[in-house]
Amino acid sequence: QVQLVEAGGGLVQAGGSLRLSCAASGLTFSTFTMGWFRQAPGKEREFVAAIRWTRGTTFYADSVKGRFTINRDIAQNTVYLQMNSLKSEDTAVYYCAVRSGSLVTVDRTFSYDYWGQGTQVTVSS
Repeated sequence: QVQLVEAGGGLVQAGGSLRLSCAASGLTFSTFTMGWFRQAPGKEREFVAAIRWTRGTTFYADSVKGRFTINRDIAQNTVYLQMNSLKSEDTAVYYCAVRSGSLVTVDRTFSYDYWGQGTQVTVSS
């Protein structure tokens, strides 16, 4: 059974940094893609970043390019989201997700089969 456990959320001032982690267990796929999404109150869940596990190819939403970095620890089956220069509009619940294979459409929620429980990120201005 696939499980994803996020950690690292919290309260930070605008301009600050946070690093989220997502530890995956139960993965039996030979290759997979992991993504980060976020959902603010009253808004739809939106894509933040993704990484194709085998080659480490990364993808970012325009709104976070240059500020956020996604990377992975292969040995630990853990994906990280380093968030710098945080803005109030980054406030949301952040979710990680996984799907077997090297996804082409990485920025859509329907592309992913398994989701974590989410971690709250609040950026105060």
